[in-house]
Amino acid sequence: MVSDNSLGEFLRARREVTTPEQVGLPHAGPRRTPGLRREEVAMFAGVSTDYYVRLEQGRERHPSERVLEGLVQALALDLDAEEHLHELAHPRPRRRATISLPEQVSPDLLRMMNSWPYTPALVTNRRLDVLAANPPATALHEGLDHAGNLLRMIFLDPGAHEFFREWEQVARAHVGHVRAEAGADLDDPHLADLVGELSLRSADFRRLWAGHDVSRVPHKVILLRHRVAGDLTVTYETFNVNSAPGQQLITLHADPGSPLHTLTLLGRDLVKAGHEDARHAVARR
Repeated sequence: MVSDNSLGEFLRARREVTTPEQVGLPHAGPRRTPGLRREEVAMFAGVSTDYYVRLEQGRERHPSERVLEGLVQALALDLDAEEHLHELAHPRPRRRATISLPEQVSPDLLRMMNSWPYTPALVTNRRLDVLAANPPATALHEGLDHAGNLLRMIFLDPGAHEFFREWEQVARAHVGHVRAEAGADLDDPHLADLVGELSLRSADFRRLWAGHDVSRVPHKVILLRHRVAGDLTVTYETFNVNSAPGQQLITLHADPGSPLHTLTLLGRDLVKAGHEDARHAVARR
């Protein structure tokens, strides 16, 4: 699932989901294959069909800026996808972290997270491994398996489809986030292992990973269903940790008086107490 022709696979995947109507072509009835034809992309991008075919096949890997801008227009790419296209065509060298050393979260950041009694907060890396979680976040994810990695939790936990009330949107966004963060650095051995594991164990992951969607969504509203607090509507925000490139701080907010606000007040009890005790505690509040 991790290929050495990332640029070509990205172009093919985006071509297959771009409709003729998106680029101003008149409707001419159903097509045998989805999306645009190669010659249509080539025409809109201002290149020859042969050159575009070489791009998809990986025989040409470093198109010029002019060609890239033409492809952005031809495939109606948004800003995240445009940035990803440029990264695939002209990847920046990355400094590989020493594999033997675990990723550390700043003590100052940990103290700040743990001082937030009403705000679930996580720190993740580019693979969405959870490097740190404060007590409200632990309470929020109580009872879910694979909470050490958000992708594993979404795709492998049997309860994830109930916990995330709009599971498809959440799953698509997280897969797109990992692709955007990884860029052209898909040879990261830890990422390759994660992609390989999820590809073997989840047909949904294989489907979404093959779509080559990319997204960096710093702010969105998500709908949850917690086994104790019930239905929750929370704002999900992400912030880059400037002192640790690749790390992100994720926070979830809800209005005071909401079930999430009540849940975070009981975070310590939910971690220490049994499920039924926590349910009674929520009811008493």
